[in-house]
Amino acid sequence: MSTKPTTTDFEWTTEDQRAVDTVRVLAADAVQKVGNGHPGTAMSLAPAAYTLFQKVMRHDPADANWTGRDRFVLSVGHSSLTLYIQLYLAGFGLELDDLKAFRSWGSKTPGHPEYGHTTGVETTTGPLGQGVANAVGMAMAARYERGLFDPEAAEGTSPFDHHIYCIAGDGCLQEGISAEASSTAGHQKLGNLIMLWDDNHISIEGDTETAVSEDTLKRYEAYGWHVQRVAPKENGDLDPAALYEAIEAAKAETGRPSFIAMRSIIAWPAPNAQNTEAAHGSALGEDEVAATKRVLGFDPEKSFEVSDEVLAYTRGALDRGRELRAEWEEGYAAWRTANPEHAALFDRVAAGELPEGWEDALPVFETGKAVATRAASGKILQALGAVVPELWGGSADLAGSNNTTIDKTSSFLPAGNPLPEADPYGRTIHFGIREHAMAAEMNGIQLHGNTRIYGGTFLVFSDYMRNAVRLSALMHLPVTYVWTHDSIGLGEDGPTHQPVEHLAALRAIPGLNLVRPADANETVVAWREIMRRWTKVYGKGAPHGLALTRQGVPTYELNENAARGGYVLAEAEGGEPQVILIGTGSEVQLAVEAREQLQAAGVPTRVVSVPCVEWFEEQDEAYRESVLPRAVRARVAVEAGIGLTWHRFVGDAGRIVSLEHFGASADAKVLFREFGFTADAVAEAARESLAAAQR
Repeated sequence: MSTKPTTTDFEWTTEDQRAVDTVRVLAADAVQKVGNGHPGTAMSLAPAAYTLFQKVMRHDPADANWTGRDRFVLSVGHSSLTLYIQLYLAGFGLELDDLKAFRSWGSKTPGHPEYGHTTGVETTTGPLGQGVANAVGMAMAARYERGLFDPEAAEGTSPFDHHIYCIAGDGCLQEGISAEASSTAGHQKLGNLIMLWDDNHISIEGDTETAVSEDTLKRYEAYGWHVQRVAPKENGDLDPAALYEAIEAAKAETGRPSFIAMRSIIAWPAPNAQNTEAAHGSALGEDEVAATKRVLGFDPEKSFEVSDEVLAYTRGALDRGRELRAEWEEGYAAWRTANPEHAALFDRVAAGELPEGWEDALPVFETGKAVATRAASGKILQALGAVVPELWGGSADLAGSNNTTIDKTSSFLPAGNPLPEADPYGRTIHFGIREHAMAAEMNGIQLHGNTRIYGGTFLVFSDYMRNAVRLSALMHLPVTYVWTHDSIGLGEDGPTHQPVEHLAALRAIPGLNLVRPADANETVVAWREIMRRWTKVYGKGAPHGLALTRQGVPTYELNENAARGGYVLAEAEGGEPQVILIGTGSEVQLAVEAREQLQAAGVPTRVVSVPCVEWFEEQDEAYRESVLPRAVRARVAVEAGIGLTWHRFVGDAGRIVSLEHFGASADAKVLFREFGFTADAVAEAARESLAAAQR
């Protein structure tokens, strides 16, 4: 057990208290002005957030992206004012007018914090529990980053040593994703992670006794966390000195993540609204806002009252940030001098560049041979791993099936783990059977920066991950999901494991690029394009999902046009194409076989492979027309899933060979035959489309 430090270096002045009280009235005013929002938590959390931003965290408001900064995650994203007001007071770029524009069109202060939209916001939060998992991912990334650039430094001496702070609420801890992520954090012994729990006992339906009776602190002890509880002041308000002492004890505990429970009173000190569910998600009302201002010594007739003295005092964070950064820069310069090779690696990675000649490491697969695309992906990953050290990842306990082990000799596991391949800086992550947390942790890893992350599971389990995948797309994060067993082709495991609606459902997420390669060589092109598209520039990046086969599929000649999302795999012979067969993934082979039948019958037939609809739709109209000319109305799309994606591609005369029901347990070849996925069925659909086009 850590020895708690004294608080002799902690100072809490009347100016600090006035600043915290200012936070409370600003939160009440902002919600009252717009007429909706969540004032109560922002009011009660004011001392905690202020202590973090003004007394604890290492940050420079003048450069919110400074590599050496601590990270802050507001998992209770509905209480966005908790963060916005601290960003305003500390000088990150928000001003009073931004708070007045809270939750309104075009403002920098949307209802929930949005990464890339507001300077100082490290991640988009709102769906409860996601922020907890993001913070765990950030802590993982911080450790891997240290291993990349400064593995030999003594603990606490590296310029890459920093902390991840997270504020979570009752709702966050009720969501299952937080349990998954917290279990991971304890197992990984993430001593750089400190989570503050706002234990206010209130949710939308009232007292949390309606839903929760467990001992949360014992639960976190069982996860392997360092656990503390901070007592409030006698009046019920959070005690900044006690909180600071607990945070210092947490920082001293380097072998475990830390959990600090803070018993708070929601909407404190509103005379009538405090400790009520109404204060969670509704404006307090003019009378209650005025009454609260009187309690705190503010003029009830004034709104958004911030004294010049308070703002000048809190903007001292700019001076402190400048000093902290100068101190860090000194250590960083010394590190660069002592570690020129690591410094060169850091410069390349930080710039978002890939090593020279990296593409030469990629394999090319022999044509004709049947290879599962999941197996091809595994070989590609191992080849990339040898030349791209910032690339790392793993699987949700399906590595042998997903082929996601980038290095069998190096597992990302903490010191003390008994496995022989355990390495605190290892390449291969064992996420455990925690798909949802894995996806959100990947978001956190990417948000942290300076690494490239991937993670795998079966495609059908993307349902578990969907909310985090959606946030990947919302934040433009270039994470890579490796989803295998992409159709009824997985066979005997049956309909519970056979994805049917998943391809179309994932394509429905704006900003997610779903790539379903037809063969091993398309998988090479897909990985190459994903690596090329990786970018650190907000708004330019995008998550990618690879949908890969369990079963072997024929290998065709490598065609670089696969990187354009759609291309002519086999051209019509004997004249202009009369019919176009469109396929993805394992069904491309059916289109190729059907083409042979149609050509033998004198029907010039083109086969188009569309590994990525999103990439294809990015191409200019001339290219898309060259692949799918409008004049050819006879078209067939074939994919072993629901046909929702393909109606816009086949048109009114087209046909779709799809699966509009769940699968069954049987050998893959039997399932394809019984469910109508045959070359004969595709050829017959082509004849029907030809007839329809001639009407």
